[in-house]
Amino acid sequence: MIEMIPSEFQLSQNSPNPFSERTVIKFCLPCKSRVRVDIVHAESGFVRCLKDEEKEAGTFEIELDARGMLEGSYLCVFQVGDFMATKRMTLKR
Repeated sequence: MIEMIPSEFQLSQNSPNPFSERTVIKFCLPCKSRVRVDIVHAESGFVRCLKDEEKEAGTFEIELDARGMLEGSYLCVFQVGDFMATKRMTLKR
């Protein structure tokens, strides 16, 4: 099976959302790029960096393990060079 190369940078909504323990974050890169994915608590700020590395073009998934995180709203911040995208995520216990 041939993997299709995405035509643009893209951050998809996490799934499931809302989530309780784990959720999956999917992103696409049209070319080899340095990518950073951060999780930010909507009220208290930065929580953790999930990815900060160079990746080949393609579609990728990251699993977020939310054990130890507070219930509430979070932002997933996806940054590649000057491109930035965010998605709101809700952690419910």
